[in-house]
Amino acid sequence: MLDDKYRALDKNYYHGWNHRNGDMLCYSPEGPYKGEGTDFWALYYESFLRQDQMQGLSSASARIQHWTPNKYIYKFPYANEIALEECAKRGIDVMLGWELLKIEKNAIGEKMGTFKNVDTGDIIERPFNHVNVNPPSKAHQELVDSGITDSTGLIDVNPYTLQHERFDNIFAFGDAIKGETTRTQVAAETQCPIVKNNLKAYLAGTELNGVYDGYTYMPFYLGHSNMSCFQHLWDYEAAPKNHWVPNYGQFS
Repeated sequence: MLDDKYRALDKNYYHGWNHRNGDMLCYSPEGPYKGEGTDFWALYYESFLRQDQMQGLSSASARIQHWTPNKYIYKFPYANEIALEECAKRGIDVMLGWELLKIEKNAIGEKMGTFKNVDTGDIIERPFNHVNVNPPSKAHQELVDSGITDSTGLIDVNPYTLQHERFDNIFAFGDAIKGETTRTQVAAETQCPIVKNNLKAYLAGTELNGVYDGYTYMPFYLGHSNMSCFQHLWDYEAAPKNHWVPNYGQFS
């Protein structure tokens, strides 16, 4: 919420740069959600913390943590394997299967996050100094009530033509459609010409010959000036140039 110049230019821009002590929590909600694949910032913030610790600006006990109710960082298995391995190398705590219920200050002014274990229902409270939260995504109720969505709350389209499975005059694309994929901006951009082609064909009464192969791309933020990338097709089939940039070195 950019409510004044100080907040916009200082608090938000430098958020996470000066993590002096305690825990810094990075939270991703239950999937599917808006921002999948692009909200994993734990490695980025760890790179700042490592530099600050080397210079004596941050305490040795300062930690970066990734929390999520999901049992993965990325649902794309290959990307998840790489991300978990990188977190282990850098000492980032990965807390899988924990849903964030609320954030508040306790009686002595500590910032506290309350989490529930999705398997056992156990409730824990965790104090923190910084937190980054990607909030949950919910389906629009009017879409659910009209029967346009499936059981997951996503629009029930054919994954290749992007035409609705039951209502042939409905086409959809972007974060809102069903399917085993990672919902990114690049995915929506790739779907856009398919929808345009097939909608025009539908209006003309001709064959829907545009086919979306499920291509999506997500950046893999490794630090302030380093990154790699992941990309895949439908059902998490690896794309030809998936992770073509190594995690370290000149190209990253």
